[in-house]
Amino acid sequence: MTSQVSSPAEQADGTVVGEQRKPVGAKDVRRLDRVIIRFAGDSGDGMQLTGDRFTSETASFGNDLSTLPNFPAEIRAPAGTLPGVSSFQLHFADHDILTPGDAPNVLVAMNPAALKANTDDLPRGAEIIVNTDEFTKRAMQKVGYTTSPLEDGSLDGYHLHPVPLTTLTVEALKDFDLTRKEAERSKNMFALGLLSWMYHRPTEGTEKFLRAKFAKKPDIAAANIAAYRAGWNFGETTEDFAVSYEVAPAARAFPPGTYRNISGNLALAYGLIAASRQADLPLFLGSYPITPASDILHELSRHKNFGVRTFQAEDEIAGIGAALGAAFGGSLAVTTTSGPGVALKSETIGLAVSLELPLLVVDIQRGGPSTGLPTKTEQADLLQAMYGRNGEAPVPVIAPRTPADCFDAALEAARIALAYRTPVFLLSDGYLANGSEPWRIPEPDELPDLTVQFAHGPNHTLDDGTEVFWPYKRDPHTLARPWAVPGTPGLEHRIGGIEKQDGTGNISYDPANHDHMVRTRQAKIDGIDVPDVEVDDPDGAKTLVLGWGSTYGPITAAVRRLRATGEAVAQAHLRHLNPFPGNLGAVLKSYDTVVIPEMNLGQLATLVRAKYLVDAQSYNQVNGMPFKAEQLATVLKEAIDA
Repeated sequence: MTSQVSSPAEQADGTVVGEQRKPVGAKDVRRLDRVIIRFAGDSGDGMQLTGDRFTSETASFGNDLSTLPNFPAEIRAPAGTLPGVSSFQLHFADHDILTPGDAPNVLVAMNPAALKANTDDLPRGAEIIVNTDEFTKRAMQKVGYTTSPLEDGSLDGYHLHPVPLTTLTVEALKDFDLTRKEAERSKNMFALGLLSWMYHRPTEGTEKFLRAKFAKKPDIAAANIAAYRAGWNFGETTEDFAVSYEVAPAARAFPPGTYRNISGNLALAYGLIAASRQADLPLFLGSYPITPASDILHELSRHKNFGVRTFQAEDEIAGIGAALGAAFGGSLAVTTTSGPGVALKSETIGLAVSLELPLLVVDIQRGGPSTGLPTKTEQADLLQAMYGRNGEAPVPVIAPRTPADCFDAALEAARIALAYRTPVFLLSDGYLANGSEPWRIPEPDELPDLTVQFAHGPNHTLDDGTEVFWPYKRDPHTLARPWAVPGTPGLEHRIGGIEKQDGTGNISYDPANHDHMVRTRQAKIDGIDVPDVEVDDPDGAKTLVLGWGSTYGPITAAVRRLRATGEAVAQAHLRHLNPFPGNLGAVLKSYDTVVIPEMNLGQLATLVRAKYLVDAQSYNQVNGMPFKAEQLATVLKEAIDA
């Protein structure tokens, strides 16, 4: 990899720039700077696996990339229906990119439902590859087609490639001892092979993956590999695909280093492991499975060799209760959940505030309220994280901005929890959790030192000269209380949810003491050392767009588009949401207009307006999907022109 340099702006309309052609035998090869592909089919068609494999090969090739998996909440949604459509969108390029793309250049539709659910997202001139075997009269009627869209001219504005994927797959596997139904299951690998040929993707990694995945069923592995190769060969030989495409590696987009493709949940899990190693503490996860957070539990359970212990509890309350007990016992304690689980954990989070113990509460946000949209994204738990407990129970709140940034956010959350002896909220969301991008693997000496000093003896002298241990005697700089591991001689102290007496930790009902303790806990959070917010403003703009969490990618892409057309717009993005960076108020008041896009109804805007008395404009979306860059660019242009 070469050193990072500035990269061209993403195009507003999804078109490709700088296209070059060169003939290679009977087929042409066209060079593109970026492509957006969407695989779509039934939830049982393997679209997520297909997209994941194409993504892995794209990452190994060296392109920058961003992905958007989108699937139903049901394990097996009704076949052939619009609610049952599962899709995977991948944006890859020869330069730095930030989003999965607004509109696909290529749609692979495995059935009529997949075509109908996604056609409206396609720009004119996009390529559509359809599995014609699935376009039966009954299947088309099920989704509302009265005539075949492949024949009635409704797709004339697109480059349509009708391919009998199922038939071709079955034919390719006729020499295998498989039933027709078993052979048909490999049609996603045929489609993957065809797309891999179209875009010159490497093949070795996918074949190795299939051999490993079906190691106990070598015949199935061989059949999938055969279907994959058949798809590649079909692209090479058929006249319908006269052109293939090249997207060069994004060499200039990455600083030197070793890279891998990583999802947000995987990066978060690795960040937690790294934090425990840097703190020299065992890592304990107390969790109850919930979409979209369960992958963290699955991943951490694989790493017992790093001192990781995972406990799958019977419910959300038991999960956080075990985690808080582990924190009391001297572990780096974590509980993972989504919004509905946070509601159940709220009393124990309040107990952690009262006990002043380090605890990481990881909330992978999803659409709500209640059960809501389990597989769709939203960032509407901010106010719940800030205030969703009885009494005054302040906690720090931080949010990662990209899938790879989840690693660094986990380290930062651990730093705050350990240094200030407090529970910390880490707010990721479904878009970050399931999406992926290239990640530079850090060197060990780049990681922060999170070493913790436990209490080992008396820390207070009474008036009569007796040395005693006071569990709530505070560090004068951080206001953190000492962390005493149970069983340490002489450090016995009370725990429990009833208010503590300042210093001694004894039960106290004294009104003045309660007032003092409430204000002290708040002062501890207010005094957390967080870096100033950085402002990207090269042109002296009068309009600032402020974001948090996963809106970073769409906001930054929108800002790039506007600047490419000569517009002046500034950008700032918050990682720390409680406490806010110390310079945030001054930053906000230095701009005439502040726009805050959020995937909620204006929660950060509410906090900003209340704290800084700034008339911030809120732009909101709660449809379960991330913002599109062009959508935000339009909103920001209107704000600039107002």
